[in-house]
Amino acid sequence: MREAVLKALEAIRPRLKQDGGDVELVDIEDGVVKVRLTGACGGCPMAQITLKNGIERYLKAKVPEVKAVEHA
Repeated sequence: MREAVLKALEAIRPRLKQDGGDVELVDIEDGVVKVRLTGACGGCPMAQITLKNGIERYLKAKVPEVKAVEHA
């Protein structure tokens, strides 16, 4: 599962970098993926929306074992 999540995050990364941000995988525990938003995304007021509506939705579609994505 970890490799599938990393591969999916690599696909998302270019979009985040366009806005000066990035995402790092911190941990995966019981289907919950913990990530850290960095760069411009780290302090952005829209970070929670990006996390849930962007990253979580994409990861759940690509890796069915993902139950949720949380900020670490």
